[in-house]
Amino acid sequence: MAVPMIDNAKIMSKGQVTIPKEIRSLLKVSEGDRVTFICEGEYAIVMNANVYALKTLQKAMKGEAERTGLTTEEDIAELCREVRAEVEGL
Repeated sequence: MAVPMIDNAKIMSKGQVTIPKEIRSLLKVSEGDRVTFICEGEYAIVMNANVYALKTLQKAMKGEAERTGLTTEEDIAELCREVRAEVEGL
């Protein structure tokens, strides 16, 4: 397990916080990017919003491929070909 990075930031009058540079680098966020706050009790996790959205989607989709019969890489490739043909035919 990775060693956690711990840093502090001051809350300004409008509730704004500057995320320390090293933390922004670890989260791979920069000006204009969004972050997601996940709060549990007295703890908060800050995540890159894109990473959070992808993890949420992956969790929601877990097992769906098998449920619909997509069990091999070839099954997935065939589905991609079918969808591309359908989209190009529109």
